[in-house]
Amino acid sequence: METFKITQETKLKQAKEHVEKLKGFYAHLTVYLIFVPIFIGINILGGSNFPWAIFPIVGWGIGIAGHATETYNWSPFFGKDWEEQKIKEFMDSYSETH
Repeated sequence: METFKITQETKLKQAKEHVEKLKGFYAHLTVYLIFVPIFIGINILGGSNFPWAIFPIVGWGIGIAGHATETYNWSPFFGKDWEEQKIKEFMDSYSETH
């Protein structure tokens, strides 16, 4: 059976990719946090009796949550453990049939 070795070069590449994901997420979060008070301010100063600002705030917030789950590799339904378990199951079943 072959073993896979992760080289320093591979680790460095993965670390750089993760840092780029983090930078993208933090930039996205920062812009969101800047715009939330702007939306609220426009809603209040515009004299609207309807709180329309809640729609872009919640919608964009859902996008932020999705970006966070991708950046931090978290999924309540199909997480890393689930993937690894399924891969192992399929590998075991393939070795039995072939």
